[in-house]
Amino acid sequence: MSEDLIHNKEIVELMEILENMADEELSVELLKNFGELSRDWGRLMLNQDPNLTHQEWKLQCDEAKNKLEQLIAKIKDQGRQNGGF
Repeated sequence: MSEDLIHNKEIVELMEILENMADEELSVELLKNFGELSRDWGRLMLNQDPNLTHQEWKLQCDEAKNKLEQLIAKIKDQGRQNGGF
């Protein structure tokens, strides 16, 4: 994932991995988590809470980004385990 966004190419790759997973329940769970984490990170990036200091806001953004990056790595690992990507 690049610095501050997820490129469309990477999203397409993730969706292909999820679509091709044999375990449909896990695929749905990962997709749901991806949607929630990307939404949360995007909201933080776009809507800086005026009650937070810059340092607090940055920390929350970094934490949200790290959670999303961990999930992306997990999805890509599933793709490698299933013989793709």
